[in-house]
Amino acid sequence: MGTAKRERKKQNREMGRQAAAASERRRATIRRSTRIVAVVVVLIALFFLIAVLTNDDDTSTSSTNTENFGATTTLVGGATTTIPRGPTTTLPSGPVEFVYGSGECAPSDGSASPTREFDDAPQLCIDPAKTYTAVVETNEGSFTIELDPTRAPGTVNNFVNLARYKYFDDTECHRAIPNFVVQCGDPTATGTGGPGYSFADELPESGDYQIGSIAMANSGPNTNGSQFFVITGSDGASLPPNYTLFGQVTDGLDVVAVLDSLGNPNDNGVPPLGDIRIVSVTVTEA
Repeated sequence: MGTAKRERKKQNREMGRQAAAASERRRATIRRSTRIVAVVVVLIALFFLIAVLTNDDDTSTSSTNTENFGATTTLVGGATTTIPRGPTTTLPSGPVEFVYGSGECAPSDGSASPTREFDDAPQLCIDPAKTYTAVVETNEGSFTIELDPTRAPGTVNNFVNLARYKYFDDTECHRAIPNFVVQCGDPTATGTGGPGYSFADELPESGDYQIGSIAMANSGPNTNGSQFFVITGSDGASLPPNYTLFGQVTDGLDVVAVLDSLGNPNDNGVPPLGDIRIVSVTVTEA
């Protein structure tokens, strides 16, 4: 009997040790699980923190009017060359230099033959100290642009030279979106045409656009050619300053309003719902 009692006590002690060991194993497992969960939480938190700190902060809107405005072939596209090299001039606003090309200057007396293909951007053909205006005659009437060689001498130089070469005469404006813009300056009316060269941006400050502003269309930084747009409404005036501003409509905003009414609210404005054609562009210097 004594032997059996001792055996039971021995078994009881063994079972107690096994139970204690099992309990410790469970506690160890719980501690390990807790540590793993904590590590996972920390990693997730770090991931989101990094994501926030490296966010691109894209301020473009989701509307069709603005998100595709700088897309290739939507504005300019077409064949372009590198930014031309040639004589330089310092912009009045600072030390940034605009690089002119080596292309010939059209005569200022209107005697140039119509030309739409060029080997290079023009050399400096205007006097940035003078005043330049352009009368744009359309099939719906005319409007007058006061060009701004102080703000954008290189762009005004390009526009004036193309106009003197009758580059814009008898061309269609291929894109128009109501309350946004009317886009012209592509002789092919496809949205991909250009003069065969590109030149650098002369960008405005944020908030400089207004109804009647004239700016260059582009397919990215420093891809200006011949396509330009006139802002016809508040949506256009709210564009980010990614397009060179080089003039303002000073007379004929009623005609601009008519052109705006011919815009296509669908298909990103291509083609306009009504025919919009530039009959001629005549530049005067004073």
